Amino acid sequence: MDTVLITGASSGYGRQTALHFHDRGWKVIATMRTPRPDLFPESERLRVLGLDVTRPESIAAAVEAAGPVDVLVNNAGIPAIGVFEGTPMSRVREVFETNTFGVMATTQAVLPGFRERGSGVVVNVTSSVVLGHMPLSALYKASKMAVEGFTASLALELAPFGVRARTVQPGACLTTNFAQRATGGTPPDALVPAPYAAWAGRAMADFTAQELFTTETDVAEAVWCAAHDTTGQLRFPAGPDALWLAQAR
Repeated sequence: MDTVLITGASSGYGRQTALHFHDRGWKVIATMRTPRPDLFPESERLRVLGLDVTRPESIAAAVEAAGPVDVLVNNAGIPAIGVFEGTPMSRVREVFETNTFGVMATTQAVLPGFRERGSGVVVNVTSSVVLGHMPLSALYKASKMAVEGFTASLALELAPFGVRARTVQPGACLTTNFAQRATGGTPPDALVPAPYAAWAGRAMADFTAQELFTTETDVAEAVWCAAHDTTGQLRFPAGPDALWLAQAR
């Protein structure tokens, strides 16, 4: 039975991906900072473990407890919206610690097992912001673009060992708590200095007026496809808006 380990599985894309794999007969290791078994149905094929991607000891403990896995899905991440000039550097470091360094650290923890077994897949969930130039996302895009570049080079390093690396690029989803978490506790007005206010307001209005959006199921299905792909495709846009951006690019 194949096993998948998913980070950030307490909600949104991560939780839906865990359910998606479980429904298709996989053994699922759903990880999150604070374990919540009640978020999932009781099953011998589903375990919930604590894993904080910013803490090396937490990563090591979770990987050891999980045992051999066939697929790692690096989904854990924190959103960031705002004008970069108004973004504290503490927030910059916080976003990169989770979105970028956390992906790298968790990946590094499973690679010895993948390499020794001669198989395995790393699926890194990034964002459709990497597909186009979007306002108010400089910090978030930078953290996700770093993962895109990391994954592209990693895929070349791992190929001789039969290990694959892929990215999934979700579009904008209205059913996750992205917007609520995007300021990191900073008052929204502080993230948009007064000289930017009118422009930022127009940019947000344009975003909310778009007609195409992504669902959590779109992302789970894209992760599933990325985990099973053997064609060499590196990037998997998820959702109609992400697909549109990829095609336009």
